[in-house]
Amino acid sequence: MHFTIERLRTMVLAAGILLLVSLGVFLAVARFRHPINLKELPKRLGIDIQQEANGVTFSHALGAHSQFKIHASKVVQLKTNHMVLHDVRIELYGDDGRRVDRIEGAEFEYDQKQETATAAGPVEITLMRPGVALGITPRPAPDLVVKGKPISRPLAEAAEQAAAGDVHVKTSGLTFDQRTGVATTSQRVDFSLKQGSGSSMGATYDSEAGNLILDRAVELRTERNGDAVTIHAEHAEFAHDAMVCLLRAATADYRAGKATAADAKIFFRDDGSATRLEATNGFTLATATGGHVAAPTGTLDFDEHNQPRHGRLEGGVRMDSVSGNRQINGTAPTVDLEFTSKGLLHQAHMERGVEFRSEEVSGGANSASAQRLSRTWRSPVADLVFRDTGHGQVEPASIHGTGGVTITGLSQRGKGAPSPSLLVADVVDGEFGPDSVLTAMTGTGHAGIEETTASGDRETASGDRLQARFAAGAKGAGEAKGGRSSQPEVQSAVLDGHVVLVDSSAAKAGAQPKPPLRATAGQAEYEGAGQWLHLTLNPRVEDGAMQLTADAIDVSQASGDAYAHGNVKATWADAGKNGTANAATSAQAEQDSISLGGQGPAHAIAQQAELHRASDVVTFTGHARLWQQANSIAGPVIVLDRRKKTLAARSTNPAEPVRVVLLSASGLTPGSNAGKEPGGKAGAPSVIRVHGGELDYSDTDREAVMVGGSLGQVIADTGTANSVSNRVELFLAPAGSRTGKDSGQGQVERMTASGHVVVTSEGRRGTGEQLMYTSKTGEYVLTGTAATPPRITDPARGNVTGAALIFHSRDDSVSIEGEGRETRTETTVRQGKGGSEPQK
Repeated sequence: MHFTIERLRTMVLAAGILLLVSLGVFLAVARFRHPINLKELPKRLGIDIQQEANGVTFSHALGAHSQFKIHASKVVQLKTNHMVLHDVRIELYGDDGRRVDRIEGAEFEYDQKQETATAAGPVEITLMRPGVALGITPRPAPDLVVKGKPISRPLAEAAEQAAAGDVHVKTSGLTFDQRTGVATTSQRVDFSLKQGSGSSMGATYDSEAGNLILDRAVELRTERNGDAVTIHAEHAEFAHDAMVCLLRAATADYRAGKATAADAKIFFRDDGSATRLEATNGFTLATATGGHVAAPTGTLDFDEHNQPRHGRLEGGVRMDSVSGNRQINGTAPTVDLEFTSKGLLHQAHMERGVEFRSEEVSGGANSASAQRLSRTWRSPVADLVFRDTGHGQVEPASIHGTGGVTITGLSQRGKGAPSPSLLVADVVDGEFGPDSVLTAMTGTGHAGIEETTASGDRETASGDRLQARFAAGAKGAGEAKGGRSSQPEVQSAVLDGHVVLVDSSAAKAGAQPKPPLRATAGQAEYEGAGQWLHLTLNPRVEDGAMQLTADAIDVSQASGDAYAHGNVKATWADAGKNGTANAATSAQAEQDSISLGGQGPAHAIAQQAELHRASDVVTFTGHARLWQQANSIAGPVIVLDRRKKTLAARSTNPAEPVRVVLLSASGLTPGSNAGKEPGGKAGAPSVIRVHGGELDYSDTDREAVMVGGSLGQVIADTGTANSVSNRVELFLAPAGSRTGKDSGQGQVERMTASGHVVVTSEGRRGTGEQLMYTSKTGEYVLTGTAATPPRITDPARGNVTGAALIFHSRDDSVSIEGEGRETRTETTVRQGKGGSEPQK
């Protein structure tokens, strides 16, 4: 906002008050209407003639309370009805006797036939200042009382005192017409006073109507606060009775700039001070620093000390400013101005559609590193408050916009794609630092921010209230005054109440559009140093099919990564049931979802979580657990790769190994009695529990691999047998092959344990190199190597070995395979306490 408004007080004063001073001088000059009104002057020179030693004196009372005297060293009566007065001094006394003005000339000629008086040469006029005149009366006499005080000083003393007045006028060729009461001169008129000096070419004064006209080339030279000010006007008219002055094509030049008015009307008080200025047909203000304000009409009200108090610009106000590499343009239908008691601009009120536009180019306009930045402010109403910077100058201190504020921005580096931005709020308050740089801003009510990067990524944020603080940009090419960029950078920002943030990545060629990252919270705090967004008060992040909540969530605006802290909870919605109408979005959601071989939502909990947008990897740490229906995975660290649809869990703590719980297929086959319990009911699926050091799961391959890692071994429990090995592989059945009420859940089709396998079941203990479990048949196949075949130790039957040992969990039997034929071995099954029954 660093434009001409900050110079407004100086310009208005120069355009108004100083012109008033000049016209006031001419008004004072016009008082010669009394001494020059010679209708009664000559009367054939027979009126109260008093002979003095130094010449002739004519005196005359004009009405009951006014008087003039004409002193002449010599009077010559000519045969042509002309009268010549030499060394003339005319003294004029006001109606109340408290003013004495004096007109002096070497020679006056009076034409008795034409009833005109003309000064043959130069004329000097001395005018007393209003308000400091002497307390005298037209006819002083002893004991005469004026305003309660006795007056006895002679008029001669008053005349001598009048010579000390500080208004002096010089002209020539002055002619007064008794019949019309009009005094005119076509010659130059010069005047001087304490405030300065001035001149005009030609003047006309109507003594009857009290109107003064300055024909052309009106000029006033004065000083304001030690600076020279020059005022010009093509034409000026003053109506004495109405106390109104009219100016045409007035211009005020001063060190800070220039003010012009096509037509101006100035109203005065009785004491001669200005009360109001009205400018029409074009009013402009310009500063030496490149500022400019223009309006078709303008008004300004003054106090009794000629200081502006109120002002108004109408008809479409335009404000422009150029400072270094920055340009500012502003428009408003109306602008109301308020001034301090010292006459400094305090506030500007703009309404009915306000717009400010700033544009800045840094780094060289034609260079590849050039950066262009533009901003546009729009609001129905805006208030600017100014502060005093010294030397009679002001600068913006704050701005207040209401009725719905919109701030748009556009940045572009070199020839790259432009990056638009948008800020909206019902009410916006801004604070300015030195050099009119924005330092803080608060938006209240439906506050929102929208930014689009050069690559097409779009970020939006909204809330009930937005608070932002700005810091000046770093030094660089094209730096502004003070060595820093004049465009501020966001230092910090806080969004409060119903915060919603959306980060949409631009679609890449040949790829499906990525679903936007959406976050909600009660509060969002932006940290400009690292471009971090801190979400608190029930924060929630939605990234495609994943929903994440925590005590606090940090989002990096640079990378889009999110970091959740405390009570982390995540859910992957079922892509087939999320209600997505768009097929492409639904396909993307299905791609981003994760499952443990089943259908329906998956869930995760942890103390911490990291979501990396570029790689689509989510890491849960701190007692992490992920589950889908009955299937679950738990461990200190769980890592999900949503793009590859893989999962990894890691542990180095024996007290907290990686744990996997998966549902095992029931073994029910249509049309078969296999897997049925007594009574014909289908057997319920069992649960397989595995724990170890490292787990890798592929949702695409439906395979989970657990290894011992730093914990050394993997333990698996199928419900009918336990195994210890170096490695366990779990294979989940395809979704279409499942039946029964649990068909929607992921179910283990088979399990393979390998590497130093030890299996125990019903008191038996088996060893080998590989154990394969098939859920549908309930069979365990234990194999070894040629050198070390598998072995089962049975407390009742002894040791059993072979090429492959098959344990049938449903009937508790063991089959031995070897030498190309199958052998069935009898085992002992306990029937009760202390008893047994042999079986085959």
